[in-house]
Amino acid sequence: MTDTARTARAGIPERPTLDGLEETWARRWQEEGTYAFDRSKERADVYAIDTPPPTVSGELHMGHVFSYTHTDTVARFQRMRGRTVFYPMGWDDNGLPTERRVQNVYAVRCDPALPYDPVWRPPATPVSDEARKNPTPISRRNFIELCERLTVADEQVFEALWRRLGLSVDWTLTYTTIGRAARAASQRAFVRNLARGEAYQAEAPTLWDVGFGTAVAQAELEDRERPGAYHRLRFTGGDGRDLLIDTTRPELLPACVALVCHPDDERYADVVGSSARSPLFDVEVPVHAHPLADPAKGTGLVMVCTFGDLTDVTWWRELRLQTRVVIGRDGRLLPEPPAGVPAQPYAALAGQTVAGARREIVGMLADAGDLVGEPRPIIHPVKFYERGDRPLEIVSTRQWYLRNGGRDPELRERLLARGRELHWVPEHMRHRYDHWVSGLTGDWLVSRQRYFGVPVPVWYRLDDAGEPVWSQPLTPDESALPVDPSTDPPPGYDESQRGRPGGFVGDPDVLDTWATSSLTPQIVGGWETDPDLFARVFPMDLRPQGHDIIRTWLFATVVRSHLEHGVLPWRDAELSGWILDPDRKKMSKSKGNVVTPMALLEQHGSDAVRYWAANGKPGMDLAFDPAQIKIGRRLATKLLNASKFALGLGAADALRAAATEPLDRAMLAELSGVVTAATTAFEAYDHTAALLATEAFFWRFCDDYIELVKERAYGTGAGADSARAALATALSVQLRLFAPVLPYVTEEVWSWWRYGSVHRAPWPTTYEVGRAIEGAGDPELLRLAGDALSQVRRAKSERKLSMRAEVPLAEALGPAALLEKLTLISDDLRAAGRIGTLDLLPDRTTELVIASAF
Repeated sequence: MTDTARTARAGIPERPTLDGLEETWARRWQEEGTYAFDRSKERADVYAIDTPPPTVSGELHMGHVFSYTHTDTVARFQRMRGRTVFYPMGWDDNGLPTERRVQNVYAVRCDPALPYDPVWRPPATPVSDEARKNPTPISRRNFIELCERLTVADEQVFEALWRRLGLSVDWTLTYTTIGRAARAASQRAFVRNLARGEAYQAEAPTLWDVGFGTAVAQAELEDRERPGAYHRLRFTGGDGRDLLIDTTRPELLPACVALVCHPDDERYADVVGSSARSPLFDVEVPVHAHPLADPAKGTGLVMVCTFGDLTDVTWWRELRLQTRVVIGRDGRLLPEPPAGVPAQPYAALAGQTVAGARREIVGMLADAGDLVGEPRPIIHPVKFYERGDRPLEIVSTRQWYLRNGGRDPELRERLLARGRELHWVPEHMRHRYDHWVSGLTGDWLVSRQRYFGVPVPVWYRLDDAGEPVWSQPLTPDESALPVDPSTDPPPGYDESQRGRPGGFVGDPDVLDTWATSSLTPQIVGGWETDPDLFARVFPMDLRPQGHDIIRTWLFATVVRSHLEHGVLPWRDAELSGWILDPDRKKMSKSKGNVVTPMALLEQHGSDAVRYWAANGKPGMDLAFDPAQIKIGRRLATKLLNASKFALGLGAADALRAAATEPLDRAMLAELSGVVTAATTAFEAYDHTAALLATEAFFWRFCDDYIELVKERAYGTGAGADSARAALATALSVQLRLFAPVLPYVTEEVWSWWRYGSVHRAPWPTTYEVGRAIEGAGDPELLRLAGDALSQVRRAKSERKLSMRAEVPLAEALGPAALLEKLTLISDDLRAAGRIGTLDLLPDRTTELVIASAF
């Protein structure tokens, strides 16, 4: 394969340099299709990667470089092992991150009530802070066009960085999660989920982000520590007894539907089954016992509101309580009180924000004597949408759900079994999957009240009164996908019937971005559109991703593949860790501590940055360390210069000759062990171990072996021929061992003396190395020679002499067997150390000692 490719040998440059390699080789790789997927291969010869599509909503940072480099080392290794690698790149460009970026960049907001304006043009950027505070309302279609425009520009920047980094992606396989193929696949899967009863619609308590105005799923929650206060309220029992409760949300008092205590709490045993009356509103509420109540928390008696938190939802559902919703989707208290709550005390709260209503009702309770003591300040965890900046509320809305085992024990067990079937790298990451699946409390909420996303492909028939018939959704034929129910009519209807009694209305929502991203294997694999390709790549071999999105991307993809295909979507999952700043904190855009990579790539070179990234093992966090990048630069430079030196000795013409001298055979024997170690490590997705083994040998090769044999290699005869043959094999093998991590410098050196691309060359084998050794090789000889040479060098250094200084006499002391081995390489040692006479004094010491006399 290597010698039949189009790329000709370039010859050794007079002054090799790392500068400019990225531009040269990125262009050549693209022109020559070096990383093109060969779809004529059978499935057994394909290695398919389900590449993470990065979110196109800002800048890539070093965390992206870290994890995507890991994936690229896998792709390059598998390609050199003879597989055709299916390595696509996608852009995750739909959803809230893109919407927020468009809003910030152009100072606009979407108003679906506005008509489309075909002549509207966005303002020049950058816009002012004042414009952002007063954004221009535009129609949904105008807003979506603006999202599409910005994502195209962002994707070009992202692609340029990935190409600079040297990702061996087949760029003809690029896709976007808002593109036509992705929309069709996402809608097709949803329609099939609906037909099988796996997708359903329900009016239910919903986690709601007030700032974004949309529902969010359990997997998108995060706890943030926030200041709050406990307020002690006085309820009145049926017998006139004071029943005290502690709450951090007194503003939800009009939404109270019960009091709850633990079944074993003897303090309230006599009131369980009775009722109490709420302060201010004098509403009668039942008193129940439930095991989720904590007797040690507060007074042990809890106010259940609809809805203050997820536990309230559990109590509401399991105790079959009434519903009294007081907070609307805008985060304000509703203008009218819920049924059964008197209007007069509620009027002071109507229309207020949560914070305003809290202040108001605390004052009212204090005035009424129903606030016991002063509020007690606390710091407590509050639930947020992971991308939001305001605490979540729970409101009652109609949403679409997908069954994921949260309410189906049998499905949950099947999905847990899928987790055990999957090969995890590292293995302990499976526990996060198990913990998440076992702790699910509800099904996956997949609808979102946003704009730039894949539309829910559903319409509803309107009855004679013009009300939607929710129980009979209308769905499209798969051949019509993708559709947009806001502009396309359903089958059997025309546009004139939209919004009219007896006609139809389109579902206004879009699907959660994970509902599309969870189908990346199907989208890029040509599910239902390219059966031949799909059969060659699905199920895929590898899912690389961050460990923090096991609960979202990984689990969601397993759910979709299990429901649709009855199999895992891939065989292996490789999890990467986080990048930490110098203070050991996770780098993230939200924390403001990220380092953007392009300047580092330009300053140090892509190979140097990749070297830093490859020093992080799968699943392990890695601190950002510019010093490590400099070490990578030094390694790449050394590889360049050592290769020039070896080739300058004539190694290129001795490639297939055999090494006959003991030291040459010893070096190659040790290299054979490195090949085994690196291959085993790469097969186990341990690129770090592979790099460490290769790098450690390389420095011994440069510092010891080359120094020991260069005098002999300069000469003529069998000894010189052996040295050049060993140098050729060693250089060829090491270039390929380094290639997955250092693609640019290895390709550059390979081009000096070999045909084709190093990245299409076969991965080195122990058989290949062994074939270059005449007889057997003893790796111990190389270590012995290196030890002896280092002692001679140290003696010169201590006397502040040049390494080229002559040593008239050196004495070698040590065990007789050791010195007998030393005689095999004594000529090379004397030449490298410039030793006139080397005397061997056996059994004088227990270890090798080289005493130099000057």
